[in-house]
Amino acid sequence: MEDEIYMAEALHLAKNGIGRTSPNPMVGAVIVKDGRIIASGWHRKAGTPHAEIHALNMAGELARDATIYVTLEPCAHFGKTGPCTDALIKAGVRRVVVAMLDPNPLVSGKGIEKLRTAGLEITLGVLEDEAKKLNKVFCKWVSTGFPFVILKTAMTLDGKIATKDGESKWITGEAARERVHELRDRVDAIFVGIGTVLADNPSLTTRISGGIGKNPIRVILDSAAKIPLDAKVLTDKAAKTIVAVSERASRERVREILNTGAEVVTAGEDRVDLKALLKILGEREITSVLIEGGGEVNFSFAREKLFDRIYAFVAPKILGGGLSKSAFGGDGFDKLSNAAVLENTEIEKLGEDLLIRADRKKD
Repeated sequence: MEDEIYMAEALHLAKNGIGRTSPNPMVGAVIVKDGRIIASGWHRKAGTPHAEIHALNMAGELARDATIYVTLEPCAHFGKTGPCTDALIKAGVRRVVVAMLDPNPLVSGKGIEKLRTAGLEITLGVLEDEAKKLNKVFCKWVSTGFPFVILKTAMTLDGKIATKDGESKWITGEAARERVHELRDRVDAIFVGIGTVLADNPSLTTRISGGIGKNPIRVILDSAAKIPLDAKVLTDKAAKTIVAVSERASRERVREILNTGAEVVTAGEDRVDLKALLKILGEREITSVLIEGGGEVNFSFAREKLFDRIYAFVAPKILGGGLSKSAFGGDGFDKLSNAAVLENTEIEKLGEDLLIRADRKKD
């Protein structure tokens, strides 16, 4: 029970890194001696000291013969920083309590093995489920090479995202829109289709009170390279923009887009191959993406089973009409047995709207 109390504090500290540590995981550490916490730390940003190092620096000589609680297996390899295992051994820590092993198949277990070989007492698996949930984005990316995909949609009670004429501002209220900006602040990239750019000319930036939001990379799905050269995502320089095209895109048009300072990625022959694009982005250490597309883009990700979690903001409004824009377009699934099934559903009230969060049930 005592181990769980201290590990819960370490997990709480780790959350301070939400949206800031990519491509690294969020990690928290607490050092305990004689029944009290003497030091703590969390990982703040990739390339900076890890949580264990912050805690050891705070503890100083008091770390000798102490117990450290850390939410992820300490690293045993050299990266942008040195191995945390070496620092723990050098500091004279007696016991290490770890929530979960590093999910990276190339390093998993090596940190624990090194610490045990050095004579440190190891306890593994304390609040493991909570630790895995906290770092679900990192766990997917480091084990598969693909980013974690969040599909977000704002719709009426009858599943409409716009009128037949395309009017969509604003279906949901202010509280729901604020939550969307919090989501943007946490992810590495935003996806929209070219239809959204042509209809709304969005900036796709993060607007949070106090101006503390982080602007993610903007990815535009544009098979034929039709994006206007004066689109905000190409001209405002607020964040990096990647335009994803297919092989049928005009080379001259691609050069014009490149001249704006944007990057162009080719994936797929006639249409953008979403899976291939996600793989390319994963290789570039983009660990999470937020899909903010229209019905066609949404259904493409659902049909190909490429999203991991959905955030559905539902407003107490009814649009009706067969020509109103639906949250999921395309041809639809031909059988109920083929439908995308959700699990782990959570419901939250945001003003007059509802937010439904759920995970896609894996096959």
